[in-house]
Amino acid sequence: MKTKLLILAIICITAGAATAQKLHVGVKGGANINKLTGKSFDDEFSFGYHIGGFFSVGLGKKFAIQPEVLFNQINVDTSSTFSSVYQFKQLNKVQLKYVSIPIMLNYKPVKFLTLQAGPQFGILTNKSKTVLQNGQEAFKSGDFSMLGGAQVNLGHLNIYARYAIGLNNLNDIDNKEKWKSQSVQLGVGFTL
Repeated sequence: MKTKLLILAIICITAGAATAQKLHVGVKGGANINKLTGKSFDDEFSFGYHIGGFFSVGLGKKFAIQPEVLFNQINVDTSSTFSSVYQFKQLNKVQLKYVSIPIMLNYKPVKFLTLQAGPQFGILTNKSKTVLQNGQEAFKSGDFSMLGGAQVNLGHLNIYARYAIGLNNLNDIDNKEKWKSQSVQLGVGFTL
């Protein structure tokens, strides 16, 4: 229900602005370089991917709001202490799949460069029942992050890099340790 209200609010906010400003729509995708903090996980980054779409509504010459909907796959390696802390069989890898909704504020200091910042809401979509397959039982169903990054604009082609820092604890098993996400997104987009 909260997700539907959030999407409705995004549409209402941008619909009013879209009538007076220029609207851009596009697709994007790329690599995720992820890490979860906590002694149960390796202190190294793992690779995943993201793919999705966006629209951008101009708020004058230099600013725009850019809501997006992305499918994110996050792969995380556990440390050797994971099974001793949580009494699961030895688990080497966890794969999490999120539908993420970033809402970026874009600032364009020059034509070819856009600076971006904003929140991201993630909804865990894995439907499997076991932690060995995807972590659904061990991880909370939502993630809230803050993003910051830059995008190079080459006509209709956009090349971007972002850093995301998770703000909430993802551990849904107990309070023994806090798990927070970090990721770097590298990708390309095409504005239609």
